[in-house]
Amino acid sequence: MRANNTDPLDWGRSIAVAGAYAACYELTRHVSFSHWMLPAGLRLACLLLAPRRFWPALAVGEFLPIAELSALHASRFGVLWALLNSFPPIVMCMPAVIWVQQRASLLRADGRINMGMILATTLLSSLSVTVGNIVAYLTVKPGDGSPPPELTAQIVLAWLLGCYLGALALTPTILALRERLIDAGHTVNWRGVATSSLMRDIALIVVPCLAGAMVAAAVLDGAWLQVARVAMACPILVLTLRHGWHGTAITGLMASVAMASTSFELEDPSMIRAQVVLAFVLSTALLFGVRVARRLAASHVPAIRGAG
Repeated sequence: MRANNTDPLDWGRSIAVAGAYAACYELTRHVSFSHWMLPAGLRLACLLLAPRRFWPALAVGEFLPIAELSALHASRFGVLWALLNSFPPIVMCMPAVIWVQQRASLLRADGRINMGMILATTLLSSLSVTVGNIVAYLTVKPGDGSPPPELTAQIVLAWLLGCYLGALALTPTILALRERLIDAGHTVNWRGVATSSLMRDIALIVVPCLAGAMVAAAVLDGAWLQVARVAMACPILVLTLRHGWHGTAITGLMASVAMASTSFELEDPSMIRAQVVLAFVLSTALLFGVRVARRLAASHVPAIRGAG
């Protein structure tokens, strides 16, 4: 019998996983910045859903684009920084995910999502990546001979919130879409999706509210700009009450995109304060949304029985 590591089929699957992950990583990285790191959500979702035998392939898939980017900037920031920066952050997240998985499962006994487990892995993974960023940052040696940049608490907080919000924006959304696909029997009925109550509320409530807040943020400044940013969290609460954590996840992603679009500078202190509010609202709403989803499911069953 051949060992698994010599099976051409297993090697082919691993190469496919590495290539697909590298492509998705590049896509999410190009629409991210310091306040909002979507790759954090991609890597966490893959670690939660992919079998561990594919984790090395995920690490390779993340290493390739990061190493390329680090090599391009090695002359600017130093060779040591390039080497440390090439280390895949997904490897730093693996111990945190394993540690949490040993204590809690992704699904509870009743089949419902374990949101506490997801939030715990999100926080620990964000901390792990932030520590890695700090270590690499401290080795920066500018090629022009200028003094190395100072590491401030503001930069560290931007990294931490960027990873945390990026993961909260994407990971629950992927899990929600996966759960809805399973409930639909792994088939996508686009007509059903377009006419669903969730899509209707997104079109009639979320989109107008976020669009109005974005327009307000474009013309306001100071305290009123912060009010416009914080107002972007309001649709999250509404969709949570109406659709449970599925509504929270999808609206949270949209609110995160809207808030990120109002950032005008890196490590913007006012943006960091607004992100803290959004992170708190989104985390709390996801936890509460699981209870709402359970209540909605329980009320739906008697309705079906009565109709029968």
